Amino acid sequence: MKDRVTPTHYQELTTIYEVSKVLSSSMDLERTLNDVLRTLESHLHISPSMILLRMDDQQVGVVAATGMTAVEMERGRYRLGEGMVGKIMRAGMPVVIPDVAQEPAFLHRIFQDSEDGGRLRAFIGVPIKVGYNCIGVLAIYRSEWHKGISFRSDVRLLQMVANLVGQVVNLHQGITAERNRLLADKHRLQKELQKRYSIENVIGNSRAMQAVFADVHQVAPGKTSVLLRGESGTGKEVIARSIHHLSPRRDKPFISLNCAALPESILESELFGHERGAFTGATQERKGRFELADGGTLFLDEIGDISPAFQAKLLRVLQEREFERVGGTQTRRVNVRIITATNRNLEEAVNKGDFRADLYFRINVATIFLPPLRDRREDIPALVDHFLARYNQENQRKLSISPEALQTMLACYWPGNVRELENCVERTATMVRGAEIRNVDVPCQKNQCFSMALRPLESSHPIVTLQVASSAGRAASAEPGAALSGGVPGKPEDDVPLSERDRLVDAMERCGWVQAKAARLLGTTTRKLSYALQKHGIAVKRL
Repeated sequence: MKDRVTPTHYQELTTIYEVSKVLSSSMDLERTLNDVLRTLESHLHISPSMILLRMDDQQVGVVAATGMTAVEMERGRYRLGEGMVGKIMRAGMPVVIPDVAQEPAFLHRIFQDSEDGGRLRAFIGVPIKVGYNCIGVLAIYRSEWHKGISFRSDVRLLQMVANLVGQVVNLHQGITAERNRLLADKHRLQKELQKRYSIENVIGNSRAMQAVFADVHQVAPGKTSVLLRGESGTGKEVIARSIHHLSPRRDKPFISLNCAALPESILESELFGHERGAFTGATQERKGRFELADGGTLFLDEIGDISPAFQAKLLRVLQEREFERVGGTQTRRVNVRIITATNRNLEEAVNKGDFRADLYFRINVATIFLPPLRDRREDIPALVDHFLARYNQENQRKLSISPEALQTMLACYWPGNVRELENCVERTATMVRGAEIRNVDVPCQKNQCFSMALRPLESSHPIVTLQVASSAGRAASAEPGAALSGGVPGKPEDDVPLSERDRLVDAMERCGWVQAKAARLLGTTTRKLSYALQKHGIAVKRL
């Protein structure tokens, strides 16, 4: 004979099915538990209800509830053994109270100030277990009951729900613990990496600079020649000094020389030294930079600008570490580590015959590329803070910078890189009259920044070529707004001119959507530019 499915059994199956769907629908534990209670409320017509979980080793608290205010949930905290909830946690067994008004051990803590508390009749609580460990309590209240009613079906259903809830809570707690562990490991590794790959007096938390720091720490302990490459103003000499201070030669001299600053005749004397009487004015012998750096490091900046004739003289010293002073015959040997730097494209110079290939291969042993500031914009806030703090210290001021002004600096192109940023901060801080650098105080917002003309062409659009080539000569004669109408002066007639809208969009993109810069680039006023943007329906982007 087949078992009959009673309405009670059908209701339990439906409820369990709906609860299981809720438990698998979200990874937000608090939201999931509240949805479970709402499902029980709709199927069993009970309210209020609550789920309590361990807060620590001695206390449990309400984490999800229906029919309760935030204040009542906050009062729902119990120590182990305290009240009905505490007894369920300690014994790990269900508790049924047909009439809470007749139970002296019932604390009435949660609904002590509520009008609903007087209408509550029955309390049913079951433990939430994971294995043999009790981690919480699932409890419901019934406001109506009849004498002789059995709560067996409610207990059975709540125990099944509590078992499902226990597994989900255990899963979420495991995921949370693993996530916290991974975050802690990540934080620890970042601290270790930052401590390992950091350089004194060099600011750079970006990924690009962290890669530079890693390369510096890698090459510093050895004797290998290092070539630093990057645009002007990226801090090549600072990195060269860092390599020296991280090397075993840190206690020996660090000597630097800008090869582009001296003519070839003087450069030879500066590097190799000279004997007395070697040339007019040589009244006594003089050591060169190679001798002064003996045992230490010699930094040759702008190595790509030396003449081909001097390149041959330098090659021998780099290969053999020996030379003769100007006007002398005695061969001298030195133990010097060479660090060179350039902002030129040496490969192109070698192909053109302007730079010796053998010298290129001699200096290009370990190469470190320094990124331009525009490729590590996340370092700009820290750099601005550093330069501003130094300015305040040197000038006894207490200047700060507004978020809008900082955002403007973040959007700039910075062709002069860190050196230009430093000068911009110092110039702005010097000219500001208040205690805060506002957006209107930044030079580019007042048409006082002309570094945009140094930006290299990135496309075939002629708009920047016009400004770079003839902005100075045209400033007095060009009609404001001329660049916004018609073609571009000086453009070959066989080229197809850009439309006015295309020129506007191109100028705004090149200027980081700063209207003052774009107006200066187009040779017009900010007011006319704003009118033209509205005319063509161009929405100004907020970067």
